[in-house]
Amino acid sequence: MTALPTRKLEAWRYADLKAVEALWPPPPARLISVPAGASDAQLLRVDAGGIHDVRVELAPGARLQLVVVITSASYARVQIEAHLRAGADLDLGGVLLGSGDTTIELVTDVRHLEPEATSRQRVRLVLDEQATGNYLGRIAVARDAQLTDAAQSARALVLKRTATANLKPELEIFADDVKCAHGCTVGELDKAALFYLQSRGVPPAEAESLLAQAFVADALDGIADMALREQLDAETRGWLERRT
Repeated sequence: MTALPTRKLEAWRYADLKAVEALWPPPPARLISVPAGASDAQLLRVDAGGIHDVRVELAPGARLQLVVVITSASYARVQIEAHLRAGADLDLGGVLLGSGDTTIELVTDVRHLEPEATSRQRVRLVLDEQATGNYLGRIAVARDAQLTDAAQSARALVLKRTATANLKPELEIFADDVKCAHGCTVGELDKAALFYLQSRGVPPAEAESLLAQAFVADALDGIADMALREQLDAETRGWLERRT
């Protein structure tokens, strides 16, 4: 059996290790494999906790739109390792909504192995009460993966100052002709925007919900299926309205 992780492992630095121990060992990894030149879209929804390990294999010219939505009231962790071959494209959106005293986390390891692959990661966290939300994201570009184009954006919205957000983007680049960028921010609701909405008759709770919904919306931009997009928008709105 695989040994329990410790905080000495970077990918587990912020995890709730007591919760991890109760869930160990995790189930086998889920494999998402897209053949050469093909396209696929996948949704991973986690609302009941657990450790979810995902392996993504994109053959040359393959495209994948992957959306991860975590709304669990108990410890939940999604870890994704993606291998991109020549000309592959990965669009990854993540929405983490945490309340109570739960810990939820998304860990990504996107590996550009061959030339001219592209990847986009947009991760948004909304945290309330004593919740902890973690995002650790790594982009690794191999020496032969010239003309890589990769971007990573992580933002956390803390509804109460008792909540905690840990964001850690990372780039590891061995090629010399690449375009890579990453960034992260943690903040609270815009007080000026709240005041504006309330001054026009929007109740405070509804105003907070509208702003939080707008905050997470771009994490869902990669979804081409409009019916699914509308469903996820409605689920996100429902969660936010229950929290505010």
